[in-house]
Amino acid sequence: MAATILIADDDAVQRRLVENMVQKCGYEALVAESGDAAVALLTAPDAQPIDAVVLDLVMPGLDGLGVLAKMREAGLSIPVIVQTAHGGIDNVVSAMRAGAQDFVVKPASFERLQVSLRNALNTSALRGELQRIRHSREGRLTFADIITRSEAMAAVLRTAQKAAASSIPVLIEGESGVGKELFARAIHGTSERKSKPFVAVNCGAIPDNLVESILFGHEKGAFTGATERHMGKFVEASGGTLFLDEVGELPLATQVKLLRALQEGTVEAVGGRKPVRVDVRIISATNRKLLDLVKGGAFREDLFYRLHVLPLTIPPLRMRREDVPHLLRHFLARFAAEENRTITGISGEAMAHLSQLDWPGNIRQLENTVYRAVVMSESDLLGLSDFPQILNSAVTNAELAPGEPLIVEPSAAPSLVSGSDIPIAPLAAAGSLSMLNASGEVRPLDDMENEIIRFAITHYRGQMSEVARRLKIGRSTLYRKLDEAAAGDRAQGDAN
Repeated sequence: MAATILIADDDAVQRRLVENMVQKCGYEALVAESGDAAVALLTAPDAQPIDAVVLDLVMPGLDGLGVLAKMREAGLSIPVIVQTAHGGIDNVVSAMRAGAQDFVVKPASFERLQVSLRNALNTSALRGELQRIRHSREGRLTFADIITRSEAMAAVLRTAQKAAASSIPVLIEGESGVGKELFARAIHGTSERKSKPFVAVNCGAIPDNLVESILFGHEKGAFTGATERHMGKFVEASGGTLFLDEVGELPLATQVKLLRALQEGTVEAVGGRKPVRVDVRIISATNRKLLDLVKGGAFREDLFYRLHVLPLTIPPLRMRREDVPHLLRHFLARFAAEENRTITGISGEAMAHLSQLDWPGNIRQLENTVYRAVVMSESDLLGLSDFPQILNSAVTNAELAPGEPLIVEPSAAPSLVSGSDIPIAPLAAAGSLSMLNASGEVRPLDDMENEIIRFAITHYRGQMSEVARRLKIGRSTLYRKLDEAAAGDRAQGDAN
């Protein structure tokens, strides 16, 4: 899903002009005919996420300065680009003092608006990344710090927000790299325990002979090498949250003691004489199916039901591809700042390609890929050539064997694939549709329709909402046609 830009202007012609330019830049456009309508869209309880605002300063009723004031009152930090006619410099100065990030003079050129929007989004992404890092270090992460626009994540976020309101044990399941610890920190940072410690333990990284000591503590002299008393992670997290990452890796002997600690609210240090009472909220996480471990005898069933009170399953990145552009923008802003690079963005072609990959390493893999590209790039705009490790990757085609490279013939038009995978091979810059086949007969309607869809997806850089809008069909219809075309391609390939 592309960034969403709100356009607030009472002039219908100007509003439409800016809307077309915003869409041409590859963004989603949302329009408001007045300042009051813009504020309503920005502050509604179920408001659509908005990444930037293009705001006319002179409007009847609530003007641009009034909108900026309302945004400031609501605590909104969305970047605003104000529009002004010639001679409105005094108002521009007032708007910049009121929080606007940039201004354009009507009628703004496409190039000027494009640069302004790109800079605004990059600055916003960097600000968000810095805030996220600061919140993480201070233990104040909330769900607002989780970057997502995916419908698949919406239900998970709602459940997690309800979980944060109580001390119910939560088990977070998901593949490696999907952000399980981020969710755990957000639950803690939104709960009543947010002022207390958040202690994370990677159960899979602790030697078996030290697990009990690290979790429950030990007394001085309890074993060889115990030269001083250690209180343990449970006591350290008392009053707050204990996050048990990769909990399925715990040895069976430790699982027994963990179960007792959860049941009785007390822990007994190795070599200790009496139990110590603790008040700890448990959040656990695993990239394995705990139920399968229970069936295999590697995990205690009674402990499983103690931890599996409220399960959360975070979908992998391949199931929420619309999050990829937003994650890319945030990672790019952060790494460009850290590496002191003046990289302004990612090309539409590269963005479309990256959004189609399966990302088996999920967000962690995407983050490291952007990091490498920022360090190695020699231009101020990341393109496909800056991601050599994925250009020949097979992850875009589930039909390929592991490790087999994906080969795209540059002269051949790509076959249509299912709605979850957008074709990426380039077509001609200007479309031309042949009505006749090689035999001089009129081509079937389905063939021509598929070619039009294929061209539109490439022309609009994989922005499926824009493709559907330009073809004047619904997104669900577009994806259905893609799936039908992909099935036809597969059937034809099997027949050959």
